[in-house]
Amino acid sequence: MSELRFDPIRRRWSIIATERRFRPHEFKRPTTDAPGDVGACPFEYGKEVATPGEIFAIAKGPRQPNGPGWQVRVVANKFPALRVEGELSREAVGMFDRVSGVGAHEVIVETPDHNRPMADMSAEEIALVFRAWRERLLDLRRDIRIRYVLIFKNHGREAGASLHHPHSQLIATPIIPTYLVEELNVAREHWAHKERCIFCDLIRQEQAFADRVALETEAFVLLEPFAASFPFETWLLPKDHCHDFALCSDQLLDNLARLVRDFLRRIRTLLDDPPYNFVLHTAPSPHPRPGQPRYWTTIEYDYHWHLEFIPRITHIAGFEWGSGFNINPTPPEEAARFLREVTVDEDR
Repeated sequence: MSELRFDPIRRRWSIIATERRFRPHEFKRPTTDAPGDVGACPFEYGKEVATPGEIFAIAKGPRQPNGPGWQVRVVANKFPALRVEGELSREAVGMFDRVSGVGAHEVIVETPDHNRPMADMSAEEIALVFRAWRERLLDLRRDIRIRYVLIFKNHGREAGASLHHPHSQLIATPIIPTYLVEELNVAREHWAHKERCIFCDLIRQEQAFADRVALETEAFVLLEPFAASFPFETWLLPKDHCHDFALCSDQLLDNLARLVRDFLRRIRTLLDDPPYNFVLHTAPSPHPRPGQPRYWTTIEYDYHWHLEFIPRITHIAGFEWGSGFNINPTPPEEAARFLREVTVDEDR
């Protein structure tokens, strides 16, 4: 029988539609994304002049900016949602609010190889991507206008990727996104009542139950949420409490990279390389405005950074829009079991 499940962290309901139960092969898409013409992509190695100026790069040795020799490269988005330039203004428009479009929109080019998705990268290469994420977080937070930096990865056109070349993006905003505010408020309330991190409680509970834990290392746990909104929705959390991704050591990022590589290969094998979104949830900028909520005084204790992964293999329709519920045809317990048991083709 189907179930309605409530997620106390996101305060959302999901319908786990067991009577519609789908196995991984039933999500297979009829077509795959074309890689595009090699030589026409602005992110390709040797075509550095085709992008806006370089903001940050990781290289094996000395090199000239905006030239070859890079391993990971960060540039401004050519068509940014928000721009660094300009004055920050906030004003009322009748009953509405308006804030000037100040922020940042950057692209993290993850590899020089046009046809090397993250699942095919080595753990060492993936760790370099995560180090670039960390360094851009630290740098953008120096701007007191920035309240939050959202880092995300879109893989495949159905997930929003306009270019095939492996890349992730960040958008820095002058407000804290509503979704994160909800998480912060939940974490603050849990801490106020119990003096424990709600995410640490979640990790301990899921380890005890075990049926929704898909993968685990000495430093991280990868689980299918109890009230997963989508099939194979996955959360990846550090076991040791930490509110801020920017505080991660190189060693921790190396560990994270090994787990992400393993996970992405399992997902690719199970779901035939699905389009997906990967989003980092981390603490806001350390520059609160006067009068902001009390969680700014306890955020170090009550919040817990994590990664959320969603494969784009189902669609939102009228019921979802109208109710705020999602219908998930794959119970998270089964998704975790599929991930644990899948045999990965290392030669793919």
